Amino acid sequence: MELSDKSSKGRVIASGVIPFAFVILMMVYIFGPGADLLDLGIPLPEITIEKVDFVDSEIQATVRNTGPIPVEVAMADVNDRIQPAAVEPDRFLERFETTLVRIPFEWNEAEPYIIGITIEDGTRFEKEVEAAAPALEPSLDLAIFFAIIGTYVGIIPVMIGLLWLPFIKKISKQKFHFFLALTAGLLLFLAIDSIEEAMEVSDESLAGSFNGGLLVATVTILSFLGLYYSGNKLVERASSSKLSKPVAIALMISIGIGLHNFGEGLAIGAAVGLGSVAFSTFLIVGFALHNTTEGIAIAAPMSRGKLMIGKLAAMGMIAGAPAIFGAWIGGFSYSPFTSVIFLSIGAGAIFQVIIVIMKWIRDEGDNNLSSASVASGFAVGMLVMYLTSILV
Repeated sequence: MELSDKSSKGRVIASGVIPFAFVILMMVYIFGPGADLLDLGIPLPEITIEKVDFVDSEIQATVRNTGPIPVEVAMADVNDRIQPAAVEPDRFLERFETTLVRIPFEWNEAEPYIIGITIEDGTRFEKEVEAAAPALEPSLDLAIFFAIIGTYVGIIPVMIGLLWLPFIKKISKQKFHFFLALTAGLLLFLAIDSIEEAMEVSDESLAGSFNGGLLVATVTILSFLGLYYSGNKLVERASSSKLSKPVAIALMISIGIGLHNFGEGLAIGAAVGLGSVAFSTFLIVGFALHNTTEGIAIAAPMSRGKLMIGKLAAMGMIAGAPAIFGAWIGGFSYSPFTSVIFLSIGAGAIFQVIIVIMKWIRDEGDNNLSSASVASGFAVGMLVMYLTSILV
């Protein structure tokens, strides 16, 4: 009997492995002996100028081969005028390999420039810089500056929003459901905003070979599924541990907002590095107003549990502090690919939290999610986020 069971398991395993073996053989043939069958056209070269730095009397362009074939960098130009250039480590690029093109040039701050790179077959690629700005060099003063900006746009607004907790704690159940739905509306706006920012970064700075739209969709869905599973486990364990259900939900909201603010910090740091954003008092106030509503999203579920100042402050730091780390990374080592990834992760996390909040409203007794309090709260949350976003 035992031998029969082993034989049966072996057949099951074999039936699962055999199709994969045929797939591998097919791919080996396509990229091997059968390669000529797919040679139906001429592959076109493509390179992407991922980053342009202005250093002293030099322009440095980071170039990546994003096409299907190897390329050779032939020459560089600035504003359509050919310039002498050094290429490090060398001019020959395999697929996805990068090189640094150094162009001696007396550039002027705040002036626009078009950097062009021509490869061996005469194809030219360019990147436009709206306003030249000196490349950022890591320093303690600059790190402190980014920390201050991150605190202004991340931590302080969230902490101010948490001050709504005493008010939300004293209102009726129906009005509480209004604020929970308002929280869901706020978060839905943030999720859509994250996807929009990810698509914008992808369209502007990410090579077409990375399939930016599909990358955003894939990472968002994977983030949602992963956090949905872990979030359900967290809520289930909350009832059997010291962590109450309201605190568990508030923690998930804080993590989702924190991931969003990390992506926002990346964008802020990159903007400072490119010299394209002037951080005026008006801009800081705009970010502060917009992000204050994020504190309401955390305060709403916490209002139905025991008031714990320490945990409330920790939630605010989880939600707001990532803006500082994002600003550091964005300013000192910006990568469009990383920005797209984290913005998409933030969107998926927020979608997961919205599902949790709506389930909580239903479990609280308001089975009709289309009731006036829920529908109006959701609508007001979206409207508030839109109106404050205009100021950013």
